[in-house]
Amino acid sequence: MLTSTIGSTVLGYPRIGPNRELKRALESYWSGSSDEAELRDVARQLRVGSWTVLRDSGLDSIPGNTFSYYDQVLDTAVTVGAVPQRYRELGLDSLDTYFAMARGVESTPPLEMTKWFDTNYHYLVPEIGPDTTFVLSDRTPVDQFREAAALGITTRPVLVGPLTFLLLSKSDGNAPEAFRPLDRIDDLVGVYADLLAELRRAGVEWVQLDEPAFAADRTPAELEALREAYRRLGSLTERPKLLVAGYFGDLGDALGVLASSPIDGLAVDLVTDPAAAISLPTQTGMQDKTLVAGLVDGRNIWRTDLDKALTTATTLLGSAGELAVGTSCSLLHVPYDVEPEDIDPQIKSWLAFAAQKVHEVVTLGKALRKGRGAVATDLDVARAAITDRASADRARDSHVRVRVEALRPEDARRADYPVRRDAQATTLGLPPLPTTTIGSFPQTTDVRKARAQLRNGSIDETIYRQRMREEIERVIRLQEDLGLDVLVHGEPERNDMVQYFSEYLEGFTSTHNGWVQSYGSRCVRPPILFGDVSRPRPMTVDWATYAQSLTSQPVKGMLTGPVTILAWSFVRDDQPLVDTAKQVALAIRDEVHDLETAGIRIVQVDEPALRELLPLRAVQHKEYLNWAVESFRLATSSAADTTQIHTHLCYSEFGDVIDAIVALDADVTSIEAARSRMEVLDDLNDVGYTKGVGPGVYDIHSPRVPQSAEITHLLQAALQAVPAERLWVNPDCGLKTRSYAEVEQALRNMIAATAQTRARLN
Repeated sequence: MLTSTIGSTVLGYPRIGPNRELKRALESYWSGSSDEAELRDVARQLRVGSWTVLRDSGLDSIPGNTFSYYDQVLDTAVTVGAVPQRYRELGLDSLDTYFAMARGVESTPPLEMTKWFDTNYHYLVPEIGPDTTFVLSDRTPVDQFREAAALGITTRPVLVGPLTFLLLSKSDGNAPEAFRPLDRIDDLVGVYADLLAELRRAGVEWVQLDEPAFAADRTPAELEALREAYRRLGSLTERPKLLVAGYFGDLGDALGVLASSPIDGLAVDLVTDPAAAISLPTQTGMQDKTLVAGLVDGRNIWRTDLDKALTTATTLLGSAGELAVGTSCSLLHVPYDVEPEDIDPQIKSWLAFAAQKVHEVVTLGKALRKGRGAVATDLDVARAAITDRASADRARDSHVRVRVEALRPEDARRADYPVRRDAQATTLGLPPLPTTTIGSFPQTTDVRKARAQLRNGSIDETIYRQRMREEIERVIRLQEDLGLDVLVHGEPERNDMVQYFSEYLEGFTSTHNGWVQSYGSRCVRPPILFGDVSRPRPMTVDWATYAQSLTSQPVKGMLTGPVTILAWSFVRDDQPLVDTAKQVALAIRDEVHDLETAGIRIVQVDEPALRELLPLRAVQHKEYLNWAVESFRLATSSAADTTQIHTHLCYSEFGDVIDAIVALDADVTSIEAARSRMEVLDDLNDVGYTKGVGPGVYDIHSPRVPQSAEITHLLQAALQAVPAERLWVNPDCGLKTRSYAEVEQALRNMIAATAQTRARLN
């Protein structure tokens, strides 16, 4: 049954499956173990399961078209016909063309991939040019609406908005320098108009168009494009009602633009931007619209303070034609359900995953309609949990706080780089263009099996450690055989580059099944940082020293930096992030010291999330970058001049943080560069970067194995920007997700390309 109101809703829902069913189905299909029909059957079961859960929860409006085989931005590109010609020419069917864009094939690399705003979700970057032919070429949003309707479930299709789609795109290789994808907005809006008409004819009453790009700084021209696009879409004679969702921050001037446009509803993130609750009642045009107040956090896992949320909602009564309640953004960014988790009962009572957040939204909606008395029990339970968390002694450690208070500026400073460079050159004696990898090697079935057996008690710690040592020796011998200059131990003991460390640190807890999607079939299980952080004992020293004992080549100690640990965890929200960052940095500092004392001469402290946490508004950049850089330097600056500190950054737009990369003061920075064809090196040169740099020479997120000629070409491009004495050679990222067959051949090709390039230098 259609309803003209929204009431209570969520802006999206997880799609990987409660037990990562989508991950397994995708990887089975890619490996050839199952066919397209089997993959599509799993996908349908997941969609039906989500719709059914949301219907049964009591939500008034259910989002649809939130399922994706890989990424919603890629889905949008396919829907509007923005498929680059090189993928069309492969001659594949529609599904395999889609996966070729996402993952590449032997002859054709994939689309560039980067972070979805300031989250750990990745999207595929569309390529748009003056000649891109926009046409409605895929009707999945219509098909999925009908699929749900056949089950008696009415959904609200969710689409990436046209402005956000173009603002997240890049110019294709044929576009003139002055061209910008947004130049094509008029043509793209025409395709959206066609799709909206089809959706209306199918019986759709509401469509959600996501425009999070306007939570970032936008030019007057971009705001005018927003105004004109929604004037056109809102003025269509045949369309569903339009709910435009802005999230991840302050909409700024875009709030007024959308409020005054002829759309029917506006969803606003009141978690990230609580001040919007003050400005919303003053917006012209809201009186004839539905306001979806995003009062439940869609990105973090703490219980909502329902009393506070209801107070905010009450102040918004009368500010719009209809007041609805919802999540701040899609629940894509949180796990499915906290109830099955076997974690400390007290901490568990503080948490809300997707299922619990849906219940919170339903509770708020019911309270607005029927009064607080109708949900008194839910309010009492939430109030008790909020009070308990605020007063819990276990979240505070006086020793940690005293240590943070005692920090001095000189604790985050090393000797000048030329002094360190000369000392390290003498100690390490590396050749020109030294070769290395980023850290992890493939996690084999045997490695994963051993970890599972340790968890379930079928093997003890002694047997487990022996198996991990055998894998480390295998990795060391392989690297020696390949001819790499700086080796790694391969990290077989690590389930994840953040979760592993969280299990050794006080102030964290872990889930068993708290998976969220990072991209495609890649899922992560973020730890939960609930209290003050400290390191009671070494975390990596035994593994690193064992690896070093097997070889005369230098072996890198491998650590994750404080910013990335925060970015890839669910972090406490009861104190400033800068304070938590200092605590984590001190724990990493202790580990760097112990590695150095144990004889490890190179320590890599990865910060792939440095760009990820950058606030969307420029006015907030300086404050964030100051503490992010300071925390990295605090973690690494106890190292001696002879100890070489590396860091690694990947899959972000680096232009906004180039100065911060320099300020990290790492001796060597490895950085994603293969998909972007070394573009980042020009940015580094522009700011006078003079230290070691390892631009990735092949993309590990694709299964294709690059030929040595391709890598040689990238090395030659890198040498145009970086002198040989500062250039390192490495893949884009860790090799954990690849197979040994792929890794060994790719690294052999990398070594061959390096040898050829060295010969040319000589």
